[in-house]
Amino acid sequence: MNSISRVVLTGASSGLGATLATSLAKEGISLGLLARRSEMLARVSKTCKELGAEVVEEVGDVTQVNDCRRIMDRTFAQFNGIDCVIANAGISMWTKFDEVEDPSVFARLMEVNYLGVVHSAYSSMQYLKESRGLFVAISSVQGKVPVPLHSGYVASKHAVQGFCNSLRIELHGSGVDVMTVLPHWLRDTNLRNSALGADGKKIGATSRRHSSESVSLEEASSEIIKSLKKRPRELFIPWKLKLLSLVFGLRPQWAEAVIRRVVNKQDQ
Repeated sequence: MNSISRVVLTGASSGLGATLATSLAKEGISLGLLARRSEMLARVSKTCKELGAEVVEEVGDVTQVNDCRRIMDRTFAQFNGIDCVIANAGISMWTKFDEVEDPSVFARLMEVNYLGVVHSAYSSMQYLKESRGLFVAISSVQGKVPVPLHSGYVASKHAVQGFCNSLRIELHGSGVDVMTVLPHWLRDTNLRNSALGADGKKIGATSRRHSSESVSLEEASSEIIKSLKKRPRELFIPWKLKLLSLVFGLRPQWAEAVIRRVVNKQDQ
């Protein structure tokens, strides 16, 4: 972690963002934290400070580019630089496409999941070029393979993959690296209960179970932090998900059959 000491993290108030924030604080990283929910963000910030980290916090929304600019500018001013930006904020959906009542759900998913990444990159790029830093987008394995009931989410994560792949080529020679993180379903988050349903509202508590292959927040956070030094193009969590991505590229029908079985098990 010697080369990275100043990190900006979006979606920092809960779930993977909160776990990453506290894990980075334990590593002695100075943090710029952005999230919408002020009370939850304040609690995460307090915990990070108690762990010895210096923290800049900003209540804001990644769909608003000016909010992203503020956390980048404030973090840069406070710590005299930014070494890494982790664009983590995201929302999900859980409904069949032909049952959607409010198609604006697709716009909302793109605004948060895709444009949130774009705004984070746009607002930080000048600082990352100065430090020859790292831009990290928390995507999903669903950015590589399709999953039923998640059509809008899948589309937004494919957009993230396309954007980051293009950005990586553009930044060749600049010293800035671009990494996408592609985790399986994460346990112990509100992402599923807060997923948008057919009416465009949060579905709330659900009886659907996580796959046995789902990943804990601690495991995902640990893998991400370890990767910051190596700066791979892509980080699959767990690594064997890369095999599913490869199978989908070569034999999509086989991959789709596997995906259907996994999703159907969760509804039983």
